[in-house]
Amino acid sequence: MHAFSRRTTFAALCLATAATVTLTGCGGDKSDDTKKPAAAAKKKDPFADLSGPQIIDKAMKATSGASSLRMKGSMADGGGPGFIDLALDTKGQCVGTIGTGGEGSVDLIGKGRTMYMRYDAAFLRSEMKGEKDIDVQGSVDMMADRWVKTSATKSDEKDFAEFCDLKTVLSDFEDTESAARKGKATTVDGTPAIALHESDGKERATLYVATEGKPYLLKAVNDPGKGKKKDTLTFTDFDKPVKATPPKGDVLDLDTLDG
Repeated sequence: MHAFSRRTTFAALCLATAATVTLTGCGGDKSDDTKKPAAAAKKKDPFADLSGPQIIDKAMKATSGASSLRMKGSMADGGGPGFIDLALDTKGQCVGTIGTGGEGSVDLIGKGRTMYMRYDAAFLRSEMKGEKDIDVQGSVDMMADRWVKTSATKSDEKDFAEFCDLKTVLSDFEDTESAARKGKATTVDGTPAIALHESDGKERATLYVATEGKPYLLKAVNDPGKGKKKDTLTFTDFDKPVKATPPKGDVLDLDTLDG
C-alpha cells in the first residue's frame, strides 16, 4: 500500500495555488464569515501605502518564516468532501488528520524520522483498489483503526513524511507572483485582516492577511464557480509548539514486518 500524493492533496485544498499566489484556479468569495469591527476602522492601516502584490509578498515571507503552524480546511475532492487538520513544525513533528474526498481518512503523528499512522478501513480499501480482495481484506483486518509506525524514509510513506515537514510545505511560498487587488478590512477568527482578491475567468480567489502583528497569511478561500463547492484553508497557531506524542499500546511496526 502506498500513501496518496501530497501535491494532489495540496491542490485539492487550494494550498498549492494559495501558496504560489498566482491565484489562478483557486478562488474566493467576497462575503467572508467575518465582519469588519468598528474599532478596526479607527486603527492605522499598516498596508495603506502598499499594493495588493506587495502585501502578498510580505505575507508569504512572514508565513514561510514560521517555525510551526496549524492548517485546517475542507475541499470538494473526489467523491465527497475532503479535509485536513494538521499542526506541524520545522523539526519534522506533526499531529492531525487528513481525509480524502469520500475515501476515508488517516490520523498522523510525525516524530522526527518515525511516522505513526492510523488508517480507517475506507482509506485502506481506496488505496488498494485493483488488488486482490483477499489482500485488501487482509490489510484491513491487520491495520484498520490501529496505529502503525514506520521510518519516514520508507518509499511508501515519504509523501506523509513530506506532509509533516513544514520546511517542505513552506517551500511553495517562495518566489510568488500576484496581481491581487486590495479588498476591505475584516477579521479572521478575531484577528484583524485585509482581504485580497484575484480572479481567473469564473474562478475567484481571496486571501486574508493579518494587519496586526506579523503579516501572516490567515486564510485562503477557493470558489471555482458554476455552483461548485468552495474550498477553504486557514492557518493558525504560528510558532506554537507541536505536541507530537507517539501513541502507546498496540502499535504495529511495519518495518519489522517488511524485514
